[in-house]
Amino acid sequence: MGALADIVRRHSPAYVQQFGSRMPPPHRRVLRDLARCRTHEAGGQLWHCPKCGQTHTACHSCGNRHCPTCGGDDARLWLNRQMALQLPVPYFLCTCTVPEELRQFIASNPSQLLALLFRSSSSALVDLCLNPAWFGAIPGITAMLHTWTRAMAYHPHIHYLVTGGGFDRTGAWRWPKDGFLVPAPTLSKLLRARFKAGMRRLDPEAFVAVPAKVWLIDWVVHIKSVGDGTSALKYLSRYIYRVALTDSAILHHDDKSVTFRYREGDTGKSRKMTLPVFQFLHRFLQHVLPKGFVKVRHFGLHHPAHRQQLELARAALYWQLRQPLPPPSPAAPEKPPLLCASCKTPMLQGLRFRPGTLPPSRGPP
Repeated sequence: MGALADIVRRHSPAYVQQFGSRMPPPHRRVLRDLARCRTHEAGGQLWHCPKCGQTHTACHSCGNRHCPTCGGDDARLWLNRQMALQLPVPYFLCTCTVPEELRQFIASNPSQLLALLFRSSSSALVDLCLNPAWFGAIPGITAMLHTWTRAMAYHPHIHYLVTGGGFDRTGAWRWPKDGFLVPAPTLSKLLRARFKAGMRRLDPEAFVAVPAKVWLIDWVVHIKSVGDGTSALKYLSRYIYRVALTDSAILHHDDKSVTFRYREGDTGKSRKMTLPVFQFLHRFLQHVLPKGFVKVRHFGLHHPAHRQQLELARAALYWQLRQPLPPPSPAAPEKPPLLCASCKTPMLQGLRFRPGTLPPSRGPP
């Protein structure tokens, strides 16, 4: 069993008893799913060996996108799909953040304000790319929301992987000037202005409570070149179906506390942190997204409505570079057969058992 799931199974009943009246339904759902993940409570199948009769019980995974032990195969499939969109152009990673004073307001109204962060930052980025002062074209953009620091503190920000160039209004491909995407200070000001206008409209009560200095200080926007974008995509894919914490990062847990390892963002040094169990669970749950919230979005040429245009651009660019089109991304590999622990014979899938019931005592003869 995973360390996080073990912590949830041991402590979530008491946590829910104390804080349940204030917990949003998605938080309850995550605790319930993680507690059941890969246990008899999730149901499963009984496998049997046709040669020696050995049996094996395989319990279902929870499939929750916040579970650190699920989603590995889905993440690899996502990465393959994104690699199929890659163009033979330079890529940039653009990160848009909000000031610390806004974080609690966003955490209190994530459905509206996280969506607003997406709209404000993506529209600002697309409009700047369309500006002839920069490169005057529509780029391909893949965006992913992160809400955490490496120590799991709440820190909402969006990573944008952006093509270095795009189609202009005449249908010609335009390259960025001197390897430069757009100016980060200008993007910061535009993001701040659009988020301010949107928050005033969506949540007037919270807007009035925001400290005035939030609308005066510079919002942190970072833009850097990332080569062909492959390494950035691999980094983003690791967090598609889970949050920042992995089971391997949890070093120790008992009835009172949890100790986990993380890496400092500034220095890159490995650090340890010990938190009381309930504080650890709260820190994990604050990254649970509202039901149905889409954390990965595509804009510009990467938008699903523009996929045909993207394919044409890809073919044209490879032709200009006198390079052959790369082969299609490989399909998902078939899972290897489950082998008997005793005789290594492929096992056969037998009877299913429903969630909350015990598996059959033996497979078919």
